[in-house]
Amino acid sequence: MPLLPRLQLFEFLDQSWLPELLRRGEVDYLRVVLDRVRPYDGVAKLLAELLRTSGTNRVVDLCSGAGGPWRTLLPVLQSVHSGAEVVLTDLHPTPGLELPPGAQYRDTPVDATRLPEELTGVRTLFEGLHHFPPEKARALLADAVDKGVPFAAFELTQRSLPYLLIQLLLVVPLVWGFTLLIRPVRWWRLVLTYLVPIIPLLVLWDGVVSSLRTYAPADLEKLTAGLDANGYHWNSGVHRAQGMVITYLIGQPGRSE
Repeated sequence: MPLLPRLQLFEFLDQSWLPELLRRGEVDYLRVVLDRVRPYDGVAKLLAELLRTSGTNRVVDLCSGAGGPWRTLLPVLQSVHSGAEVVLTDLHPTPGLELPPGAQYRDTPVDATRLPEELTGVRTLFEGLHHFPPEKARALLADAVDKGVPFAAFELTQRSLPYLLIQLLLVVPLVWGFTLLIRPVRWWRLVLTYLVPIIPLLVLWDGVVSSLRTYAPADLEKLTAGLDANGYHWNSGVHRAQGMVITYLIGQPGRSE
């Protein structure tokens, strides 16, 4: 399927000036969607293998937002890799989240291109790589290579016209529907979703822009070209399961002799 040109437009969630209520409204919607749909449960075995081969139990999740898929994914991962744990990080942390046992949220800002030395483990990035322009995305990947740690990125968005048309038709109704499942119920969320629908429009804009910023496998090959120090190697592609299309990028250090 032909791809649309990649455009590095802005997303509201990336902006530090976005009012906290609007930020919370959007991330709460994304959280409940991930919790209900559970699109990433199928990557648990892959993550377990990365943990096993790297000799660690820790995942360091980048750009975690409101917790990403980890409320449901971590228990699945622990069922195939006992002792697995995750440290969630973000440039704009979301404190006070309910997380499963084995998960903790670092409450200080973390730049995904320059992780603190103490944050060791398999690095993951869910729905986050498209936020970075090519030069910063390459810096993020290069840091994993320099530190010799495994890396795994996953994205549900697609840079195609049919996908964009589906978003334009369905995103606002989906926000209206899923908002009824968010607990606790907040008066401001109801007002900004149904009476003055700012949150649905923010979600729609950010969703469309996310699609237009998404890196296809061919783009990922260009991003990782030359990032192969000490035998580090990359694999990218598309995984189709349960009606969903997930673009992935996996990086692994070379095996020591």
